[in-house]
Amino acid sequence: MWQKFWSFLFGEKIDGDLPARVQEDITAQQFASERLIGWVQLALVVIFGSLYALTPPPTDKTTLMLEPWALGLYFTFTLLRLRCAYRQYMPHWLLVTSVVMDIGLLMALIWSFHIKYGQPPTFYLKAPTMIYVFIFIALRALRFEPKYILITGGVSVIGWIILMTYAITGTPGDPMITRNYVTYLTSNSILVGAEIDKIISIIIVTLVLAAAVLRAQRTFYQAALDHSAAEDLSRFVSAAVADRITSADRAIQPGDGETRIASCIFTDIEGFSTVSEKLTSSELAQTLNDYFYAVGEIIDKHGGVITQYQGDLILITFNAVTADEDHAANAVRTAMEIKTLCENQTFGPGKHWLLTRCGVNTGSFAVGAIGTESRLAFTIHGDEVNIAARLEQLNKEFGTYILCGENTASACTELCSFRPVTEMAVRGRTKPTRVLTPVD
Repeated sequence: MWQKFWSFLFGEKIDGDLPARVQEDITAQQFASERLIGWVQLALVVIFGSLYALTPPPTDKTTLMLEPWALGLYFTFTLLRLRCAYRQYMPHWLLVTSVVMDIGLLMALIWSFHIKYGQPPTFYLKAPTMIYVFIFIALRALRFEPKYILITGGVSVIGWIILMTYAITGTPGDPMITRNYVTYLTSNSILVGAEIDKIISIIIVTLVLAAAVLRAQRTFYQAALDHSAAEDLSRFVSAAVADRITSADRAIQPGDGETRIASCIFTDIEGFSTVSEKLTSSELAQTLNDYFYAVGEIIDKHGGVITQYQGDLILITFNAVTADEDHAANAVRTAMEIKTLCENQTFGPGKHWLLTRCGVNTGSFAVGAIGTESRLAFTIHGDEVNIAARLEQLNKEFGTYILCGENTASACTELCSFRPVTEMAVRGRTKPTRVLTPVD
């Protein structure tokens, strides 16, 4: 029961420790917040200084002038604090000292009023400068740590109690306490209830802000975890697919998708089994990484999206995930550049030739999620995808490295010429599908 209540009040608590990389991101955000706090403090001390310069001076020129010393000390400390924030050195003791300096400056300025204008100590309790207490408390909400809000509120309460106690006892034999509200408003008398109301207001504002920041902190931590997870997962799926999944209006379900006219390429390395038998696992991994990196640059260049890796096989789509009006031509360009790349470059520590066969096809594809509720794959499927896979395999029979379906060739007449290779029977179609290869 209590756990549900605290979760309702402060939000769901993050289970376990945050990963180190997430903690580093949060720490960076905290230092950014501290720099912002430092600049706001600097602006406040300038405002205080301007207000001091504009206020009429006391008639007694021998009166102690505390304000210039307090403002000068605070200005110097704020500059040092700001420097520490930019150097990313903000230990707990420095943050607490900063809170004490904030409230200490404010209380010192309020306390100095009665000396400056020759009034009894009760005079400063009515100074409107007390409102700045709430500014200093709210300032700590820029940092996602409620404990510093609580510390600021606690120091403010203690400071005001000290000022109130001094005002009551500062004039021996004449505490100047009243229970009449009108007398309180029109004289220097103290209405203790009014001062207690101020203290209660400080406490309530502090607690509300601390609770709000704690809820925001937990939301922020969860968002940081989700962002880190999304970045990590985007390394296992293409950025376009990751963006489509994360920007969906609702969670993607099995079977969600659409039918689109698109193009795809199946690639497969010629004789890769023979190459892999001669390599250690680390050499094989490095060779494939070099190959995938070089091929990936070509795919990105022409707007393709890697939808699937399977061993050395790659499934590349165009206009399936991201819009591409020239998808068929871009698919052929990609296949031709992969062929040229593999004919002129070796990969891995052993400098292996990885000649690559490509099957290119254009048609109506089903694009979307398949799988179960707990595990999904975002891919394309349908007869046209199967044809592309068969075209890639047909390269073995005809000694070619790129074979295209007739739909692809028809859409790329301005790109290059195509030479007919064979005709392929497709299940469900009475007319055979023409197979062509591009001529450089």
